[in-house]
Amino acid sequence: MGLGLLGRGIGDAEFFAEAGADLIVTDLKSEAELAPSLARLKKFSNIAYHLGEHRLEDFEGRDMILRAPNVPLDSPFIAHARKQGIPVEMDASLFAKLSGATIVGITGTRGKSTVTHLIYEMARAAGREPRLGGNERGMATLQLLPETAAGDLVILELDSWQLQGFEESRISPHVAVWTNFMPDHMNYYRGDMDRYFQDKAAIARFQNNGDFFVTTPEIKERIEAAFGPLAATCITDAAFPNQWDIALSGEHNRRNAAQAIAAARTLNIPDETIRGVVKHFSGLPGRLEILGEKQGIRFYNDANSTTPEAGLAALRTLKAEGRPIVLIAGGSDKQLHFEKFTDEVVRTAKKAILFEGAATEKIRGLLPGSFPFETAAGMEEAFRKALAAADPGDIILLSPAATSFGIFKNEYDRGDQFRECFGKAEA
Repeated sequence: MGLGLLGRGIGDAEFFAEAGADLIVTDLKSEAELAPSLARLKKFSNIAYHLGEHRLEDFEGRDMILRAPNVPLDSPFIAHARKQGIPVEMDASLFAKLSGATIVGITGTRGKSTVTHLIYEMARAAGREPRLGGNERGMATLQLLPETAAGDLVILELDSWQLQGFEESRISPHVAVWTNFMPDHMNYYRGDMDRYFQDKAAIARFQNNGDFFVTTPEIKERIEAAFGPLAATCITDAAFPNQWDIALSGEHNRRNAAQAIAAARTLNIPDETIRGVVKHFSGLPGRLEILGEKQGIRFYNDANSTTPEAGLAALRTLKAEGRPIVLIAGGSDKQLHFEKFTDEVVRTAKKAILFEGAATEKIRGLLPGSFPFETAAGMEEAFRKALAAADPGDIILLSPAATSFGIFKNEYDRGDQFRECFGKAEA
């Protein structure tokens, strides 16, 4: 249920088709919209496609339903399957149940990708041969199953939707990291922060004695207030060692690194190895990624900034460089609040180029009349307007602080288009 375009649904379909399953793939998107995904699956004769709709009868007579992460909480199709007694699974939690692997799971509103990859690189540097899965672009965790043996180390980035599968299965990773908790996805959760917290809490609720949970004191306290004492050893005082060097910029990344260090230590990775990774790990694509300089202007790709807090962190981090900033931001809304972000935009940026959308309307309503901004319908227009507004010595920062559905397929597409515009720009 839910093929999508990111690659995870495709990989899940490939996994089951290669295993010989009698498979139905259903998605609300049309055949035309899903053309790139369908092209990858055309070699399989054991897949039936029901696209542009879901059919109630497809959720009967099956041995299992595998659902995509963003299926609505009140889906009548999932409810129907459960009434028939059909197991409903999700790919990361199903992998965790079947693989026998030692699972390290990382969640959080912000920072989870950075922490995930830091731990992965630390384990790799220690010779542990880890595997990477979960909320990774183009990757289906189930496809790791044939090559994973019991006891292997698997590191999973887990969003709140994927953790619904862990809650339903009443399992948690052996080592869990929850970086922080801020408003996000309120369009999906209909403004219910408690439900969002509940989904996230599955990262630690079902851990056992001998497991480890790295988080903040506030998150631990809130979980235990809602669900009772945690069985794992909790680490809530992770701090970045003062004498260590770090390649990543920003105070938020020092906190991310501190939690990654704490998690790596629970895996008995030597400090010398951990320290070397922290010193050289320069970050991920789309997360305050430096693309380079052209015309004396420095370009940063922070396309994975999908919340006001993420945009706020980017602006505060780059403010330390002392260069004027032209910001590309805005887009569609997840029912979030933009007051603090907009205040920082006014303090830090010389001009903003805003993608059209409901989030941008909120931002526009908060900007003082004297602040210069323009709107743009797509990346090429936004890039062109930002370039016209920037002078040598400035920064052009793409940090939307929002999603941009209707303009881009997802945040990765948004970053790819920005990178492409940078590549075409005159030196």
